[in-house]
Amino acid sequence: MNEVVLPAMPALAGLYRQAALGSVLRRAGRRSPASALPGVRHRASGGPVDRERLTAFQHLVGQAARDVVPSAHVHTLAFPVAMSVMARPDFPLPLLGMVHLSNTVVQTRALRVGENFESVAYAEKLSPHRSGTTVELVTEVSVDGERIWTGRSVYLARGVRTVSGREEHPAPAPDGSPGAGPAAGADSRDAALPGSGDTFTPPVPTAQWHLASDTGRAYAAVSGDWNPIHLSAPSARLLGMKRAIAHGVYLAARMVELAEPAAPDALSWRVNFLSPALLPGTLAVAVRPGEASGGSVGRTEVIGWTPGAKRPSFTGWVTAQAVDPASP
Repeated sequence: MNEVVLPAMPALAGLYRQAALGSVLRRAGRRSPASALPGVRHRASGGPVDRERLTAFQHLVGQAARDVVPSAHVHTLAFPVAMSVMARPDFPLPLLGMVHLSNTVVQTRALRVGENFESVAYAEKLSPHRSGTTVELVTEVSVDGERIWTGRSVYLARGVRTVSGREEHPAPAPDGSPGAGPAAGADSRDAALPGSGDTFTPPVPTAQWHLASDTGRAYAAVSGDWNPIHLSAPSARLLGMKRAIAHGVYLAARMVELAEPAAPDALSWRVNFLSPALLPGTLAVAVRPGEASGGSVGRTEVIGWTPGAKRPSFTGWVTAQAVDPASP
């Protein structure tokens, strides 16, 4: 796999403009869609963590202000490198309107304020999905050559299929959602979580999150992720959504904080997004702490849902150790 060393951490605003231009060129027939993922890794240095941006992120997701960077915030710091891969002209899926299906993170130790970090990102596993096509973006964060954080994000291009180099646009799902059932690539053990199967019986909630209409804009301001599907109802409708939806990593950050408020150095977590969390809206959340066994730390399971919904908005788990998500 070839490596592209970026001169600096990319600016997300510029990447969104690049993606918008690419979308226009695709629709005008001036850019032929690719049928395979680019065989490249993008690398960029991130410099020291910005304390003001970190504190704003922590306050927004209900975390205490610390010099230790929350695991979900590491995702936002490295996200521009992953997005630079998706914004490439030879990337086979349109970036704008991409729906976030899942995240899996393994962190061996925390990133700290003042540390210089480096990010590497690449795409793999281009796969058909009942509502379009999915792709997995892998992002690795290192300090002084030591990899301390690995994230795998699965995204869905709704209503887009790439077949033999041709881009097809079938009708989207009637409800504007990614489709029922677990997210693509879901851990098989997630089937044991309440609501991750075909029948959803809400558990007893342990928390309630009120999501304001400006939640997407507030999170974009601290993360830099200005995807239009999160910002307002009009901008979301332009990309096929009923209303604006919450950022997946915003929900993940709140999930991790709820499950592990002590912010352990080593951490692993996974979140599957099963239906959009509409803005404004309310999510009921239930936490089920796991019991330690055989020398292993327990895995806390979390589920969030809109009261009265037929399926959850997300299911996930968090554990205070660096583990291979595929391990039993």
